[in-house]
Amino acid sequence: MHFDQRTQAALREAGLSTEEIQAASERVVEATDEAAADLEAFFAERETVYSDMDQAHSAEQFPDHAVDYLDLFTHADDIRGYLRFDSWGVPVEGGRVLSDDVVELSLGPTVNDRVRFAADRDAL
Repeated sequence: MHFDQRTQAALREAGLSTEEIQAASERVVEATDEAAADLEAFFAERETVYSDMDQAHSAEQFPDHAVDYLDLFTHADDIRGYLRFDSWGVPVEGGRVLSDDVVELSLGPTVNDRVRFAADRDAL
């Protein structure tokens, strides 16, 4: 089950049955899988994306990035993986779809920030 012992106890105290808690847990896992698939599709459909990432070597407010791939895996409500650009990559430690044209990823070491990526600069 996705929920830890403390959360399960709180949900029981709120009146949910074990079956209802299990159903909610399964829905969380399904939603996480769907989000990961949507994020991967966003990057797979584009050769170039734009971001609000601060980059020392870019004069652009919203730099462009040539995308190689986004590879994600999920566990319960956790999304992790790796985002590879043409010349560098970064671990992914979470993410969500904000709209058809904008997603947000929590990027790991070297970036350590939430970064929005868009299909075009105007969307940022």
